Amino acid sequence: MRFHLILCSYAELLEEKRKYIIARQLLKSGTSIGANVHRAQNSESRADFIHKIKIAAKEVEETKYWLTLCKQAESYPFEENLELQINEIGLIIYTILSSSKKFIK
Repeated sequence: MRFHLILCSYAELLEEKRKYIIARQLLKSGTSIGANVHRAQNSESRADFIHKIKIAAKEVEETKYWLTLCKQAESYPFEENLELQINEIGLIIYTILSSSKKFIK
């Protein structure tokens, strides 16, 4: 949850700098990670759980992409803590996905 709160503040900072498109894309992909993990907790089957976690993993990658753009663009502010946290979240998501797939036959 901490990541999402920092992300929301960062998106607001981007909007203050008139970086509206990136702010919106980053906010959508970043908050979608948590939403999909929450959906996975109420999945109807193991396959449904894996599907929802895969969607969260895709959102992790998209969030990394938008953060990389912000990092490399000279006119954009950058929050290094977000980069560290999204990498940690990615590792957790991929670990969950990997261990869940082992039980599917």
